[in-house]
Amino acid sequence: MNKVLMVAYQFPPVGGSGVQRSAKFAKYLPLFGWEPVVLTRDDKKMALRDESLLKELPPDIEIIRTRAYDLTVWPWILSKAGKFIAWKILIPDGEVLWMKNAVGACLERIKKGDIKAVYTTSYPYSDHLMGLEIKKHYPDLFWLADFRDEWTNNPYLIDRPHRISRMKKEKELEKEVLEKADILVTNTPIMKNNFVRLNPGIDLEKKMHVIPNGFDTEDFEHLERKKVINPRFTITYTGAFYGRRKPDLFLKAVGNLVQTGKINKEKIRIRFIGSFKHDVLQRLIRSNGLEGAVETISYMDHEQCIKNMIESDALLLIEGGGPGSEAFYTGKIFEYIQTGNPILSVIPENGAAAELIRTTKTGIVCDWSDVDAIGKGFADMYNSWENNECIIDPDDNEIARYDRKALTKSLADLLDIADQYKSNRED
Repeated sequence: MNKVLMVAYQFPPVGGSGVQRSAKFAKYLPLFGWEPVVLTRDDKKMALRDESLLKELPPDIEIIRTRAYDLTVWPWILSKAGKFIAWKILIPDGEVLWMKNAVGACLERIKKGDIKAVYTTSYPYSDHLMGLEIKKHYPDLFWLADFRDEWTNNPYLIDRPHRISRMKKEKELEKEVLEKADILVTNTPIMKNNFVRLNPGIDLEKKMHVIPNGFDTEDFEHLERKKVINPRFTITYTGAFYGRRKPDLFLKAVGNLVQTGKINKEKIRIRFIGSFKHDVLQRLIRSNGLEGAVETISYMDHEQCIKNMIESDALLLIEGGGPGSEAFYTGKIFEYIQTGNPILSVIPENGAAAELIRTTKTGIVCDWSDVDAIGKGFADMYNSWENNECIIDPDDNEIARYDRKALTKSLADLLDIADQYKSNRED
């Protein structure tokens, strides 16, 4: 079996949605002739931890762990300074300290001679800098760079750009990765179009491929799928709130429904599960008159989170608008789809996520900025629950395209190009 070195700083037992793409690839690659060898951070002092994801990996998987140097988990007195250094001083991100420390272990592993291809994934972008380091020492080794999100065109960076000199440096690093990686992968067609448009000097139309995120059917197989009868209409959000992604307008829309008597507050339950500032959420809840109707629950492990999704009456997807926001969708959208529960999508109405919801016929799309549309969408879902009606008609054939096994086969097919690549280099 061929071996692929997977450089993934975010890897179990690190928790969060960004971990799952690489973890699921590592889980299923052996089915398609590729054995993963993972280079990642150590398993000490991490912001989010989820041991359940480790259980899914092959029991004999080779994982090389090196010291993390995570400044964001410094003791509380120093935490602000650590985050400032990690996010504002170090280029391209705080994980560059890990990358520089791990280079030696990485090259030593490759020296054994059994690695046929290298896979790097961002975020963090320092994973791709490791790819550049590998190319300097092993220029003939096949390298696939996976962009889960955009880099210099990332909407969160557009909103809060770095100083001009740093932006220039990061653009140079991004261009070097795009040029020197042998194959590029990104998450949505819109992201690919952005990369092509913003880098006209590189033939990315042929070099870059789209492999979206997806769902793992095995995550759902052992869970009870019987419909739960909730005494209150229960809609659940899972994930984090930061930057443009915030619940302000959603809570305002629901508050308006309650205040005008269109919805009975005693018959609704809104659950936010994940990583966010509980005090900020509580202020929003009070200001919209929704005390007693909203629960805020801290991060829970992946398996338990899926169980809570299944036991809901509807699921809430939130993504803010602005430049670049139409390009991406969060990984959780696919698990939402797999639950079979309707999705209330408060997102850019012309973006990739909206298109996915429409083509799979799994929910209602409300533009993130339209409070009236959000209110109508919530009311429609509430009324369908009250009348015991089904508001969606999922397209199973369309949904099947996003199975993790099928998506991993797409990745393996690209890695298989390594044989052709080597032959061309030798010629």
